[in-house]
Amino acid sequence: MQSTTSSHPARILYLPHGGGPLPLLGDPGHARLCRFLMEITASLGEPEAILLISAHWQAALPTLTAAPRPELIYDYYGFPPESYAITYPAAGAPDLAGRVHQLLMHAGIASRLDPHRGFDHGMFVPLKLMYPDAQIPCVQLSLQADLDPAVHLQIGRALADLKAENLLIIGSGFSFHNLKAFRFGGPSAADPQNEAFQHWLIESCTDPGLSEDVRRGRLTDWQAAPYARYCHPYEDHLLPLHVCYGLAGSVARLVFYDEILGKKACAFLW
Repeated sequence: MQSTTSSHPARILYLPHGGGPLPLLGDPGHARLCRFLMEITASLGEPEAILLISAHWQAALPTLTAAPRPELIYDYYGFPPESYAITYPAAGAPDLAGRVHQLLMHAGIASRLDPHRGFDHGMFVPLKLMYPDAQIPCVQLSLQADLDPAVHLQIGRALADLKAENLLIIGSGFSFHNLKAFRFGGPSAADPQNEAFQHWLIESCTDPGLSEDVRRGRLTDWQAAPYARYCHPYEDHLLPLHVCYGLAGSVARLVFYDEILGKKACAFLW
């Protein structure tokens, strides 16, 4: 796949994908997220392909799905039987996977192609709401297992050439991911720690008064943010944001800030 300049430059979106398959099961705690995912596509155009960085895939090296027809991986447990019959027959995009692999290698970032790995729920749950016809080919990119924020910013920076192409690049994670603190089926309650971190993250990503050096520094040192480790005991769901920002290299727009499972979470668009 050769680099081409497109009249429709890439859109870059960091989004929360919710709790397991619950967004697809009519869970009321996900109603606002589902509405957002179904409505946001109107502002994204019709991308030729999707590159998705999933919180649910970590590998020793950044790894890309390279199969022409990846199967689904039901990587969640304890949900109703219908959760394991969800379908999303999107094609893979081996040419795009190869191009991303080349860009990473050219930047000195070792990476690999995986011809067998399927699509996990970080991909098919949000995309089934966004593009229910599964008409857009998709490639998944893993996180690097060391979860180093600076490395994930570098991964994004290495892919900057993709901004000129008609792609949708999605960081699929969750800006709040403390499983013990979610309110599954219970009433919402104020959580100042949750909200303080979200406000810090929104300021870090969307404040035009911050230089890009400062923005990058804040994301690199995200653990210094208020209540960072309460909101992210394990940072796998935050780091897709770092790849997105590393790629975009500019101020984002806040496109979602609302409750999911009783906690505030946000989404950003570049």
